[in-house]
Amino acid sequence: MFLKRLLYYLNPATLIGRSKSDFNLRFMHGINRISVMLFLVCIVVMVVRACSR
Repeated sequence: MFLKRLLYYLNPATLIGRSKSDFNLRFMHGINRISVMLFLVCIVVMVVRACSR
């Protein structure tokens, strides 16, 4: 269930969809999505580096 929500949140199609929320709120959600993606990429890099040693 958590993974399903995370994948929905990171889906680029849901990012482009129009919503009735304020521009600032949409911008904040966009920045949050970018930070979550970067966090996941960093975790993957750390795991790969740890496994390759």
